[in-house]
Amino acid sequence: MVDESPVILIVSAASGTGKSSLSRALAQRCEDTIVSVSHTTRDRRSGEIDGKDCYFVSQDRFAQMIGDDQFAEHACVYGHYYGTSIETIRASIDAGVNVVLDIDWQGAMQVSKKFSEAVLVFLLPPSLQTLKQRLVRRGRDKGSVIEQRFAAAREDLAQCVRFDHLVLNDDFELAFEELRGLVLSRKASIRPIPASILDDLGIAG
Repeated sequence: MVDESPVILIVSAASGTGKSSLSRALAQRCEDTIVSVSHTTRDRRSGEIDGKDCYFVSQDRFAQMIGDDQFAEHACVYGHYYGTSIETIRASIDAGVNVVLDIDWQGAMQVSKKFSEAVLVFLLPPSLQTLKQRLVRRGRDKGSVIEQRFAAAREDLAQCVRFDHLVLNDDFELAFEELRGLVLSRKASIRPIPASILDDLGIAG
């Protein structure tokens, strides 16, 4: 029997691997699929809409939600708090909508404890050199911050062994199709990761 219930798909990756772009593509191109909207204590950026880009809340409100166990996952990132509420996920699932969570590996582990049915995917870059180039091309950070993010990214890569699936993002459309298969049927024809890439990324095959 085919399980036709909505899917909770967690997409994690090292910074600069493309998880946000792929997550947005899933929501745009897969029917009845959304990217979960996080709560955050950071300031709203120009053009952002409350409830669409993030739920912008005060430090006190966020702390209250933690105390009330309302988060499936939460973390402090560069001085700001981010979290995914349990109610946000449940409301989507109850409405028959697939939910994609674009979160780091620590958050993925937290969510998997609350929602054991979640499918955990870790995206891999084709090489460390490519990963660093992507961080530079984003143009968001100074050199020292890029080095900090790159060092953190290398540590994040080691956590991929905790996930159900590894997807190589060397070709956006191929990676998208592999993720889409997981959203639509929980199954996908996922390419094996070449040993040379795993070695370059410092991951045991």
